[in-house]
Amino acid sequence: MFKVTILGFDQAYASAITGVLDIFGLAGITWQRMQGQPIKPLFDVQIASIGGRNVKCINQLELNAHVAIESVSKTDLLLIPTIGGDPLEVLKNNVALLPHIRRHYAHGADIASNCSGAFLLAQAGILDKRMATTHWGYAELFGKLYPQVNLMIDRLITEQDNIFCSGGGMAWFDLALLLIERYAGHDIATTTAKAHVIDLSRGEQSAYASLRTKKYHQDAEILTVQQWLEENYAQKVFIESLAATVNLTQRTFVRRFKRATDQSPLSYLQGVRVEAAKKHLESATHSVERIVSLVGYDDLSSFTRLFKKHTGLSPSQYAKKFSR
Repeated sequence: MFKVTILGFDQAYASAITGVLDIFGLAGITWQRMQGQPIKPLFDVQIASIGGRNVKCINQLELNAHVAIESVSKTDLLLIPTIGGDPLEVLKNNVALLPHIRRHYAHGADIASNCSGAFLLAQAGILDKRMATTHWGYAELFGKLYPQVNLMIDRLITEQDNIFCSGGGMAWFDLALLLIERYAGHDIATTTAKAHVIDLSRGEQSAYASLRTKKYHQDAEILTVQQWLEENYAQKVFIESLAATVNLTQRTFVRRFKRATDQSPLSYLQGVRVEAAKKHLESATHSVERIVSLVGYDDLSSFTRLFKKHTGLSPSQYAKKFSR
């Protein structure tokens, strides 16, 4: 049997601990029982915490740890669950976990984090110069704290060497299924997914993200243009006209806009239009063709390519997934 150790700490998501425990613990069991096949447990799963203390998760739920992390000498997989509280506070209060993450990494264990659990991996230093992902809502903070990490925020799961990261508080089942396949093969991962009625693959995280416009800079002229674009995105927009509204040359305007927002004016406008289209698609009050027109485009195919680049889905796929 493969040994899976889930690292428990205060203010973790309980579901990202108990869910992983269930799905690993029932791999080779639930589907086989349903089908009248021989049962074969594949994973020995345990929750480990500092000193074996109980884990006080968010929403006032307390979990019993099975073992002290100090006494776990070897594991095949060390899994860090989602941080449910303030990541900075959790990092400050759990410095004692970092040597154990480094120790198991040095001993050759697979290391995996779910969602904001990636902050603990990065703080331990094992994500330096490696791919990682975390929840899209924490991308800016993560990038500031750990610029040496190759953050791929659109990805639902990243994998490099023996380090795995997933984005999204409930992406633990995507991560768990991938790791079950790694250890037990595709057939076991597929039957485990079927037994729990979950998709084996959900694609990218970008479909779930909302526009995060950078407005904490101090460039008043660029802030004026950002506000105008967000209110008038459906109009035809010309860079020279935008520059003229704030009395700047086109070259100076583009340079200052990019410096202030980390985007070109065109990329910014495209993001605003995609976000507007997403809201229309979610409300399901117009056809896709009409929505394309409402957000300032004439050509459906070109907008579909742009929309898919931003979200990983076509407009019709997005509507099917998220319309109310």
